[in-house]
Amino acid sequence: MRVYSIPMRARFRGITRREGALIQGPAGWGEFSPFAEYGPAECARWLAAAREAADEGWPAPVRDRVPVNATIPAVDAGRAHAMASAAAEAGCRTAKVKVAERGQDDADDLERVEAVRSALGPDGRIRVDANGGWDVDHAARMIRSLDRWELEYAEQPCATLAELADVRRRVDVPIAADESIRRAEDPLKVQAAGAADVAVLKVQPLGGVRAALRVAEACGLPVVVSSAVETSVGLAAGVALAAALPELPYACGLGTLSLLEGDVVDDPLRPSGGAIAVRRPVVDEAALARFEAPAEGWRRRAEEARAHLGGGA
Repeated sequence: MRVYSIPMRARFRGITRREGALIQGPAGWGEFSPFAEYGPAECARWLAAAREAADEGWPAPVRDRVPVNATIPAVDAGRAHAMASAAAEAGCRTAKVKVAERGQDDADDLERVEAVRSALGPDGRIRVDANGGWDVDHAARMIRSLDRWELEYAEQPCATLAELADVRRRVDVPIAADESIRRAEDPLKVQAAGAADVAVLKVQPLGGVRAALRVAEACGLPVVVSSAVETSVGLAAGVALAAALPELPYACGLGTLSLLEGDVVDDPLRPSGGAIAVRRPVVDEAALARFEAPAEGWRRRAEEARAHLGGGA
């Protein structure tokens, strides 16, 4: 096991460094990078995904490129405009904008989304992601306000399935579920609850590419594949999932290396022309050495997670 700690270019999900572990096996490298607040039971899925990548590899792709969106953190409007402009110049025409950040107010969100619309122009696509940060009334009000800039969808505006279903009945903008799928005991309840129009799937939280493909097939919703802000090792699994899906109607949230100050490979999975080529980079010793960190704590987390897999991972 090798451990990395890479600075973030901007605070994201409350963190300023992205940390995780890399595991090598006969099929290649896998990434195990659950966030610090996740307990052993939840981490077990992340470990299963890493072991799948290292030991088994992934299903064959049905496409060789995956369209991606830009991710705009909860930065000020000026920086949001600059980031979206850079993405557009690189061929990316879709942006996911973070909203409902703690310590900010509605005006910040409105200004940020307006700035991104200005940068992308009228034909760009904008989606917002609240990470469950609003209550129902607040979500409905803000989604209506933000839709003046023509939202593609609103991702996880509230925390619970019941709240998502309520918001969905109140607004015309499609609702996407992320945490309600990846952090759920049963990821398929989102459809039964009538809580979403779009399913956001992330490989590590769902236990691997094959497990995520099963969720995609069973839930019956259009799918957006997204990253957990991983290195190229983890992103490769997301790319493999997006490449294996029978249909891919939306740009995917896999262009997230721009949020990190570095990577552990020498040929990072960065978008070109608004898409990422389907490939699997390998860990580069010199690149990893720049960001390598002590492994003891991550070994302990992996052991605790393994116990929830019955010792099989």
